Amino acid sequence: MKTDRNMTYSDFERDHPAALAALLAMSKAVDASGLEKALTELVKLRVSQINACAFCIELHLSVARRAGVDEAKLDLLPAWRDSAAYSARDRAALAWAEHVTLTPTAALPAEPRTALDTVFDASEQVNLTVAIANINAWNRIAGALHFPTRTPAAA
Repeated sequence: MKTDRNMTYSDFERDHPAALAALLAMSKAVDASGLEKALTELVKLRVSQINACAFCIELHLSVARRAGVDEAKLDLLPAWRDSAAYSARDRAALAWAEHVTLTPTAALPAEPRTALDTVFDASEQVNLTVAIANINAWNRIAGALHFPTRTPAAA
């Protein structure tokens, strides 16, 4: 039995192909839904920040840059509420992502859902919520198993 508690993404890919396939299928479904890639990457990045998942932050920063997300949006993401860089659609998606990620045990406040209803149709709301659930699952897996980042450790 392996005693090293750390696992790499490659280990996960090799040793748990069914779990990987299920997670990737969710991602592909969201990508195929028509939601803007830049928007879903902002959401994945914000959720990964909340969950303190370095592996996913590094990965989704890279994907967001390739998707053409403006650098100001990436730089200001932790303080998105205080920046004019984000559209109403971005704001609704980010508020929903934070709400779903930090789901309280008490009754759900109406505000995040009301904002979502103004800029996302019902199908988009489902796909956005699937994207949020999927990145939360990835964050839990990568964080708990200590997937290393590609960035070398500081000397």
